[in-house]
Amino acid sequence: MIFYTYGNRDHPTLLLLPGLGVSHEIFLPLIDLLKEQYYIVAAGIDGFLLGKTSRYTSVDDQARQAINYVQDNLDSRLDVAYGLSLGGKILSRIVERNVITIEHAVLDAAPLLPLPRWAVGPIRYYQCFNVWTCYHWTGFWKWVFHSHYFDVLLDECRKVWPSGRGRAVLDGYKDVYTHKLESITGADIHFWYGTKEAFVAKPQVRHLLQLKPDAHVEVFPGMNHGQLLVDHPEQVADRINGFLPSHQA
Repeated sequence: MIFYTYGNRDHPTLLLLPGLGVSHEIFLPLIDLLKEQYYIVAAGIDGFLLGKTSRYTSVDDQARQAINYVQDNLDSRLDVAYGLSLGGKILSRIVERNVITIEHAVLDAAPLLPLPRWAVGPIRYYQCFNVWTCYHWTGFWKWVFHSHYFDVLLDECRKVWPSGRGRAVLDGYKDVYTHKLESITGADIHFWYGTKEAFVAKPQVRHLLQLKPDAHVEVFPGMNHGQLLVDHPEQVADRINGFLPSHQA
């Protein structure tokens, strides 16, 4: 992993973990809105690093690296952590390990459950073609695969594809689709998802609430996967700022 920092070191700390197939730069509009209030650490995930060849390892290894960074640089404590998709899964593992303090954790459409074994192979290869076509931008395959994508995600996929190429995508999706969150304790947990991804997200919510009944769930009308962050970073910023003591009732 590579960690990029923004803002004043004396301010409350915020960790940002991106999804599979995108870079830390997907957070730049959000960072611009929050860097006066937070000291921000945005992670680049192995296999999807900008300008650097790398190989995806595992959710557990990415969680370990993030934990080590927080222990070594942030006194083992975060005020807020926000993870998008794969980043949310990594964050759920960080919270599950319970070796650093996180006051507020936001899992944005995080995959917490495995898929049926028979579905893992076909779906991960489908997703690999999806990201491949983002990079190569070919007309027919773009039409086939990109019906649920929007331009910012397409651009992000194009930027990070050279880092780990198809191997990172295949390994990443296999890892996401075959592991189950077993426990989650400690932090103030929030789970976000859009109505256009409800079919996938609702089972994750049910599982989370079985593990942590007091988790906060928020559903965003008309939003698809990652779309709230991309299209409305000001709404994400408002919610994250709401965790600050000065914004709490």
